Amino acid sequence: MIGIVDYGMGNLFSVSKALERLNVPYIISDKKEQLSKTDGLILPGVGAFRDAMKLLNETGLADFIKEQAEAGKPILGICLGMQLLFEGSEENGVFEGLGLLKGKAVRFSGESNGERYKVPHMGWNKLKFHQDSPLTENVAEEHVYFVHSYYIAEEEREALIASSDYFEEVPAVVGKGSVFGMQFHPEKSGDLGMALLNNYTEYVKKTEVRA
Repeated sequence: MIGIVDYGMGNLFSVSKALERLNVPYIISDKKEQLSKTDGLILPGVGAFRDAMKLLNETGLADFIKEQAEAGKPILGICLGMQLLFEGSEENGVFEGLGLLKGKAVRFSGESNGERYKVPHMGWNKLKFHQDSPLTENVAEEHVYFVHSYYIAEEEREALIASSDYFEEVPAVVGKGSVFGMQFHPEKSGDLGMALLNNYTEYVKKTEVRA
């Protein structure tokens, strides 16, 4: 069973509907006792990094997620949820993240080679795979749907599974150990998005958690 972490800022409905289409059992909860009984966690998110981390810290879910990651439970962050997995963000100040992955969220500059470009990055962009991963098994480099103004920089290259180009190289799929992230919305990315999400759920089924 997958636990969708409800901390008040998630795109819970679309993620849960995607799991239903995959016939994957899930719960939506903000209760650590319930989430601890699941086999994998999805951390969705829309909105501001600062507000999200404040809610996660106030509810104790931040420490809980770190503990679950340490125990080896598969975790998938989506959009803002992916950015929260990293060390911090420069959105409206400098704020600490969960620190499960190295790197930080920075804003698109809006300018490249003297030309302005649109921020937020909104639309379909093609993935480029950099290494094998359980998430990208048996899927092709096709387009996925992004909506974001911040992207991850200074990431570990060995954690970069796939990227996309939007005037900058945008880490699109990341992973280290059993901690994964997708900057785009897989639940809104057609067949490829659903295949990536399905691969995560299949990985969860195969993973033995230590605690």
